[in-house]
Amino acid sequence: MTPRQPGISTFARGAAPALLALLLSACATMSEPGPSPVAASPDADRAEEFYEQGDFDRAASAFLDLARTRRGDEAAHYQLRAAEAMRERGDFNGAARALDDIKRRRLHGEEPLRLDLLEAEIALQQGDPARARALLMIDEGIPANLRLRALELRARADVAAGDPFSSAQTRARLDRLLAGADREQNRQLLLDTLSKLDADTLKSRFDTLQPDDPLRPWVEQALRKQGRALARELPRPSLPVGTMRPGQDGALEAEGYQPSRRVALLLPLNAQLAGVANAIRDGFLSAYFADSPERRPELRIYDAGKTPADAIAAYQKAVADGADRVVGPLQRESVGQLFHQPLTTRVLALNHPDTGEVPPAGSAEYGLLPETEGAQVAERLRERGIANASVIVAEADWAERAARAFRAQFEAAGGIVVGETRLREKEVNFSTAITQATAGLGGDGAVFVSMRPQQARLLLPQLKIANVTAPVFATSHIYSGDSNATLDRDLDGVEFCDAPWLFGPLPGKPERSQMSGQIASANGVGARLFAFGMDAYALLPYVDWLIAHPESYLGGATGELTADNFGRVHRLVSWARFVNGMPQPAEGALNTIPMQ
Repeated sequence: MTPRQPGISTFARGAAPALLALLLSACATMSEPGPSPVAASPDADRAEEFYEQGDFDRAASAFLDLARTRRGDEAAHYQLRAAEAMRERGDFNGAARALDDIKRRRLHGEEPLRLDLLEAEIALQQGDPARARALLMIDEGIPANLRLRALELRARADVAAGDPFSSAQTRARLDRLLAGADREQNRQLLLDTLSKLDADTLKSRFDTLQPDDPLRPWVEQALRKQGRALARELPRPSLPVGTMRPGQDGALEAEGYQPSRRVALLLPLNAQLAGVANAIRDGFLSAYFADSPERRPELRIYDAGKTPADAIAAYQKAVADGADRVVGPLQRESVGQLFHQPLTTRVLALNHPDTGEVPPAGSAEYGLLPETEGAQVAERLRERGIANASVIVAEADWAERAARAFRAQFEAAGGIVVGETRLREKEVNFSTAITQATAGLGGDGAVFVSMRPQQARLLLPQLKIANVTAPVFATSHIYSGDSNATLDRDLDGVEFCDAPWLFGPLPGKPERSQMSGQIASANGVGARLFAFGMDAYALLPYVDWLIAHPESYLGGATGELTADNFGRVHRLVSWARFVNGMPQPAEGALNTIPMQ
């Protein structure tokens, strides 16, 4: 009888309780062991039957009897099997005794690695994490059926050795091999591990990670929980997607283009976010019908409802209907919950999860994040040689996120934030707040603002009264989406980032001047969401290429779109400035690529 590979569930002895389901479910995916190095015999078959039946006491006794009556390779094989049976019943001391005089050179196939894993687990039980780590030098050559167990043991050994950051790195590797509840439990342990480290330590260790290290998004998430942000590596793409090149049959084809057959669009059409969803839907449909008929996929729109459960049900219905690509959902909580499901059809989510985790392999996420704008405003200031800044933002979550990103980016580039303040929604006298934020600004600084136009129209005149003459830079929230020279004249000189589609025609895009007269959602604050919907459609055939080629970009309605290898789509914004109350392209062009 061929011995059963010891299941991953067996190393639950001594592991965190939350891992039990992970370990148990992992057994079903393990590969079959290689040929046995010993000859079959009735006694050996009986011992393996005891093991299969979960009668580990009798299995261990039978394997030990076999080891005593055999020599050489056979004796070593049965010693290892006896130790594995003892481990299954939680007898690590007995397992250590069974392995006491085992000869490693007598083991074959995967047996030496199984010995290392077992001895590492025994070392952990005996309080010797250093020995466990020495035995767990994991490389990509480790067989898949043992990799999960090896990684989990290494993560436990790192924590026991007082190295939580290395443990988190190992769990980030493990995350890519898991799904469902298994992944959930590992992710919670990963975040719990990172929570042991303070923000300064996390930042300094983050700087040592390679750009494609799977731990990077988790460190970002851990820092967000501490109210801190990291400077972003802003993409600097140089190659547009869709370059026409000869295909295999000699005909010209667009580089990176991968058509979809059936696309499902998931939006909360009947919920509180219906207005937002309608603008996105209208933009998506405008781009869809502007595309050539032969390139359009079959399209169905599904109501993603009010809750994550509704969104998951809509996804499952779309998959059952044959969708080969799903766009949505929109709510951050729904995106996070959907990413926790076993996805059989790839997703382009229309937001980033509130937890900050990355999409499952093969899927992507794209959203209009305030953090993106805050970081790029900071880059804009540093490119202008501005070294000091004051921060004045609305008392709102989105503004706070933009402010944190601005500070992290600005300070990482050597800038100094000399003061910060928050403006309450119904407040009208900002004199104290202005003094607090700008007292140390000087004449060579700038003011960063993130607020709605109504609040900005109150702030800018008060800055002048306070003799603050520094230039003002803002996120897109300062612009209502529609030009109004009378109302916005007080905003003259303010430079802000926004979607280029709002200000002029773009190649291959329906013009806003035409759309706004025909579709109500292309006007006002909905215009950005309309542009966002157009970009969601435009991304579909190119998103896989962008993920694999970070130097490439797609010229979008909301900016130039790139992606990292984690499946996160990034947006390089455009720049505009209020002149006589009207937004105009800054420096005469809607430049979206950061200055080199």
